[in-house]
Amino acid sequence: MIRVTEILLPLDHEPDALVSAVAQRLAMAPQDVLAVHVARRGYDARHRGNIRLVYTLDCELRDEAAIVEKFRDDPRVRLTPDTQYRFPDIDVPALTGQVGFVRPVIIGAGPCGLMAALILAQMGLRPLVLERGKPVRERTVDTFALWRKSVFTPESNVQFGEGGAGTFSDGKLHSQVKDPRHLGFKVLREFVRAGAPEEILYLSKPHIGTFRLVSMVEHMRREIEEAGGEYRFSTRVDELVLDQDRHVRGVRLASGEEIATSHVILAVGHSARDTFTSLHKQGVEMVTKPFSIGVRIEHPQSLIDADRFGSQAGAKELGAADYKLVHHASNSRGVYSFCMCPGGTVVAATSEARQVVTNGMSQYSRAERNANSGIVVELRPGEDYPDDPLAGIAFQRHWERQAFLAGEGEYRAPAQRVADFLENRPSSHLGGVEPSYKPGVTPTSLDGCLPDFVLHAMREALPAFASKLSAFALGDAVLTGVETRTSSPLRIARQQNGESPNTRGLFPAGEGAGYAGGILSAAIDGIRVAEAVGLSLAGREATGLLRQSGSAGY
Repeated sequence: MIRVTEILLPLDHEPDALVSAVAQRLAMAPQDVLAVHVARRGYDARHRGNIRLVYTLDCELRDEAAIVEKFRDDPRVRLTPDTQYRFPDIDVPALTGQVGFVRPVIIGAGPCGLMAALILAQMGLRPLVLERGKPVRERTVDTFALWRKSVFTPESNVQFGEGGAGTFSDGKLHSQVKDPRHLGFKVLREFVRAGAPEEILYLSKPHIGTFRLVSMVEHMRREIEEAGGEYRFSTRVDELVLDQDRHVRGVRLASGEEIATSHVILAVGHSARDTFTSLHKQGVEMVTKPFSIGVRIEHPQSLIDADRFGSQAGAKELGAADYKLVHHASNSRGVYSFCMCPGGTVVAATSEARQVVTNGMSQYSRAERNANSGIVVELRPGEDYPDDPLAGIAFQRHWERQAFLAGEGEYRAPAQRVADFLENRPSSHLGGVEPSYKPGVTPTSLDGCLPDFVLHAMREALPAFASKLSAFALGDAVLTGVETRTSSPLRIARQQNGESPNTRGLFPAGEGAGYAGGILSAAIDGIRVAEAVGLSLAGREATGLLRQSGSAGY
């Protein structure tokens, strides 16, 4: 097949317009276009009122070789890439049949651990998944108890439990990670098999939403178990078992039980602070990493739609509008929107008692009244807090505690009208924008909930954002604090073969280890690390399979 990119059509185009557009682009008769498949669909909203759909199409044509030759200098016309996933070439029966073979252990059942477990199970390596939290439906009950009744469960919440933090999010499935092997397609195809809508295979900004993610996670767990994998929930790993040469020989659980293994995938997410502390004490190599902190901002979704889409707001093909904003403040800090959730809610996301943390969540419909986004400011290790791997955690805890105190207990969050925030006065009440955060907010001042340099940068950024999106000029928009878990505050070192440089058999992975940012990039990293573990078990080096450091964006 031939891939044709940058096909622009109006929102209300007829189905046969795709064939006509391809024929026109390739200067051929429409009857010579045998079939057209949508590989990608996005939109160009740079000109409000004249928004167009942008297609990438895979086409079956007569005499494709001639077309390739004719358009060899046109980057918009090329052969369709091979996106089929291929497992590493490993003799798995011989490997698992060896005397003394022990199966790999995965710590954590978020997107990274889930995908690593699925790949290892599909390879026939029967992984054991250890998850400190509960199965996803039980975890959902505990999470709702915090939101509705202010009842917090330390090991079962937005951060801990099957599905990871991404379960209670917008379910975005796009990233900025480089993916030359098209591993993202493997992830998306597995998600579709598990019940995600097929449109995620071609939409430029696919998302799933929380309720669908719950059933998908359960479906993928069943497949892993049917392939020989095993899950153990409410099972917290407290430390590694190492020999005198720092080779992994097992893991020790909070119960005191030891599980033997030679290969551990560490996929604990960005909030497993006790795990990071334990690994640091054991000498696992790690370094501090920049992250960002700030607040959640809420506007009526209708205002964002009007800003972005003008008279075409409400078109089915466009859905709820999103945005991405950046400002470089005069104090040299970057301020940016983070994890924007169209038609969603702000949620309580703490993983520790008497702390307040916010995050954003949407359902698949994105039909709630408000849009919300993090407005966060970049931090600098060594300047804002000590250049120590665990210092970022202490920094987060301090401000989360301040937010809890400002919210006046019961996990209520401090909130402030934008107009009041810009004028440096506390809010005594809120206005026309009703905050969605549960279990509730306390109108107050956010001063004291964030560092002064963060507050200064945000006060400068909000008017600048208003020059790009008029909704940001709304004085009644609500700021809810604090957003501190934008990414892991540290990076656990790994080599090109995926292993820790000083702890053989430990494979740091995903967002918690500092190698991903969001569901898709974490899942891709899970595939890479699973492949590295498979090759290592077979006695082969996965040289070049993984970068020593990496990042990805929401």
